[in-house]
Amino acid sequence: MTHPHDLGVRETAAAVRARELSPVELADHYLERIERLNPRVGAFVTVTADLAREQAREAEKAVLDAADPAELPPLLGVPIPIKDLNLVEGVRTTFGSSAFADLKGFADDSVVRLLREAGAVMPGKTTTPEFGLPCYTESAVAPAARTPWDLSRSAGGSSGGAAAAVAAGLAPAAQGSDGGGSIRIPSSACGLFGIKPTRGRISQGPINADLFGLATNGPIARGVRDAALLLDVMAAPMYGDLYRAPAADGTFLSFADRPPGRLRIARSIESAVPDATVHPDCVAAYEEATALLVELGHEVVDLPPVDASELLPHFETLWAAMATTTPVPPESEHLLQPLTRWLRERGAAITAPELLNAQATLQGAFRLALEMMDEYDAILHPTLAQPPVPVGYFHDQEPEENFARQTRFTPFCAMYNLSGQPAVNVPLHWTDEGLPIGVMLAGRIGGEGTLISLSAQLEEARPWAGRKPSVWSE
Repeated sequence: MTHPHDLGVRETAAAVRARELSPVELADHYLERIERLNPRVGAFVTVTADLAREQAREAEKAVLDAADPAELPPLLGVPIPIKDLNLVEGVRTTFGSSAFADLKGFADDSVVRLLREAGAVMPGKTTTPEFGLPCYTESAVAPAARTPWDLSRSAGGSSGGAAAAVAAGLAPAAQGSDGGGSIRIPSSACGLFGIKPTRGRISQGPINADLFGLATNGPIARGVRDAALLLDVMAAPMYGDLYRAPAADGTFLSFADRPPGRLRIARSIESAVPDATVHPDCVAAYEEATALLVELGHEVVDLPPVDASELLPHFETLWAAMATTTPVPPESEHLLQPLTRWLRERGAAITAPELLNAQATLQGAFRLALEMMDEYDAILHPTLAQPPVPVGYFHDQEPEENFARQTRFTPFCAMYNLSGQPAVNVPLHWTDEGLPIGVMLAGRIGGEGTLISLSAQLEEARPWAGRKPSVWSE
């Protein structure tokens, strides 16, 4: 028997438009699953049951009143949770921090408004670590986000709650954000497809600044087409954005039905983190993805070796500076996590010339790198250097060791936040123990369409959406 949570985003939306699935019954179904399973999965920090039911009733009325269902919004009645780093007017927003445990959203972030306008129903806010700084999702305001494939292990971060929700069948897809890998990391740990778009594709506004251009919103879904549809909904430039991505040639969803042709793809398993060791399972996923790309007719070559280790301190300078941008009242500083306090202390010690030099050095390096990488249609890497790690693996350490472990765990992702290139996690491999291992494909600036087309081809060749963790059927 097919249950509502077995349906993807597009299937759910189609069933709602055809009046085969009631938005109210759909909301109730997901809210029941969230109430029952969330204490074990740690996907939601705030459940907005009343709001979800109100939005579902409005969606149901819109369907019943519609003269032409094809003209209804693309996500009408579809539950899409929002990450707890994003403001939703009138809804509790903690930023993963005890210092903001009682904050109520005073506006909608632009991406939230776009999802509302597309008809999405919001069942709640998904868990995130404090200020989204770590690559795992453990905080003082919510249970740890766990990968549904092994509930003793972390879902990754910082969009860990979003990924855990989708992988456990608590939402058909989710909004996430990515400043150093925060969509791709949990997508890998949870066996999902996630897109970090080109810098400037999705607005950070109207409240969040995009000074360094590292962070962007993006979709997490089970399948390529569902993620592409969400990207179409989210991708709208706004007044005041510092960055603007090149216009796409058609909808992103349309690219999923376009054959990619024979692509020239580079690959690299060398990271910018000198002491990062790639686990054999991650190597196996990388090699299997290479073999599949060759089998599909693509040219795969090794990326010329580049020593980027000297850039790592400059990225750490930006990351520490970003940790200071959330204004915390002095009387609440003691509520912050040890890692957050350590990063903010580092950030506060950075002088303006040091910060500008770090940004200028990185920009100069990537001007050269982008010219070289532009020779390829896509670049393949492992997404992570290790399989999903046990809950507490990072969080239980002193801040310096915690941060060092994070850099070794995810040595490939942040490069594409620095360059602004789009990148996706493709869940092609599972270990003998049943843990998902993703690979990352990065593209040219503005090249999301090519990545979506290629990913859809990979999905057709090695379907993954039918694989579900045991919690799915509970």
